[in-house]
This record gives sequence, C-alpha cells and structure tokens, in this order.
Amino acid sequence: MASFNPFFFIATALLISPAYSLTCTSQTFTQGNPRFTNCTDLPVLKAYLHWTYDPTAMPKPTLSVAFIAPPAKSDGWIAWALNPTGMGMVGSQALVAFKDSNGSMVVKTYNISSYNSIVESKIFYDVLEKKAEFSSGAMRIFAKLALPSDATELNQVWQVGSAVRNGMPENHDLGSDNLNAKGRLSLGGEATASTPSQAPALSPTAGSGNGRQNGNANGSSRIEVYGALVLLLVIPLIHWF
Repeated sequence: MASFNPFFFIATALLISPAYSLTCTSQTFTQGNPRFTNCTDLPVLKAYLHWTYDPTAMPKPTLSVAFIAPPAKSDGWIAWALNPTGMGMVGSQALVAFKDSNGSMVVKTYNISSYNSIVESKIFYDVLEKKAEFSSGAMRIFAKLALPSDATELNQVWQVGSAVRNGMPENHDLGSDNLNAKGRLSLGGEATASTPSQAPALSPTAGSGNGRQNGNANGSSRIEVYGALVLLLVIPLIHWF
C-alpha cells in the first residue's frame, strides 16, 4: 500500500483555490472578445463587471461591458441593466442571458416597467452588439451600448435567477443579496455599492460593486484566509506522520 506523503498533500492543497477567491483582474476572455479598461468585483451574487467607455465614438458615446455571474441554477439566467430613471428594478433597461430550447446561449432585452411581469422589448439604449457564453458554471454577457452624450454616472443593476420557462426568465429569489444588487457606475472607472434595501423585487434587477483596487484587496484577503485554513488542516497531518 502506497505511503501517504504529507508534503504532496500540502502542495496540492495550496494549488486548489476556491472560485470565490477569483477577482475581476484575474479573469481572461477567449480570443475574439474585447479587452476592457476597467473592472469591478460586484459585492453580491458572485458577479463581476468589466467595462470600457468611449466618449469619442460617433454618433454617440459607447459603453462596452462584460457581465459575469453564475446563475442561481445551471438552467437559470443572469441579467445586467442600466436604469435611467432610478435605483430600483422598475425602469431598468435589462440584458438577460439564458439557454434557449436548443441549449444555446442567447441575450434578450427587456424594459422592466413593473414588478409583476417582464416582456421582451426594445430598450432605451441602442444595443450595438450583444452575445452570451456559458463556461465553468458561469454565464457571461457581452454588449456594446450607445449612451447619451451627457452621461457620466449611471444606475446599474444586476440579478440571477434559477429557471427559464417557455423562453421567459422566471422570478428570482428575494434574499438580501438579490435585493441589494444595485448601485452607481462611474463611466470614468469606478463603481460604488448601494445602500442595503428591502424593496420588493420579482424579476431582473441590478447593482454595482467595488472598484478594481478594492476587488484586488477583497481577493487577497480571501486567499489569505484560505491559506490559513489549509495550514490549520495540514499542520496536524505533518505532526501525525
């Protein structure tokens, strides 16, 4: 019977990092996808946003984004939206990604006009490009939007759901993370978290997170904690062998 090598165990354990220790700066995109100038680790729903704002684009400034999040279940959906009228769900101009009946990823647009239902429709912002991917348990929305020329800071919202029925995303959970997935996005390169809210939410809502620098700090602290836990598990093994 092969003997147990505790040092091999240590090396292997330190190479295994939980998914939540990732930060936006460690994420890469497949060939053909754009590169982004800014990214943020959003504070809830294990979500991330990458974006590039081009104020010189003609005829209107453009905002290119990549929104990444795991759906609540593998056959669920994710959504990212801008709200030109407020901070909540109502008024959100949403991009929603999910698998269609053939198992292919699609992105559809929704003007969220009420808490009761959502209907696929054209949204306030011109959508110049949009596509979605599914990989390693996470969905990704890639999109380019045309913005008003005077836009400097926007209300952003995001959400995840567990099911799609007849081509329509079903209601998401009403946990605190879902209700607080919203905030402000500075086109110049910062995103700020919203104040915790208890407002009702029934379908794709949104939020924003910390900036790139804060995302790195959060990721580093998670890795440090993980490393400490590994050592606590491994040190008794070393003494035992």
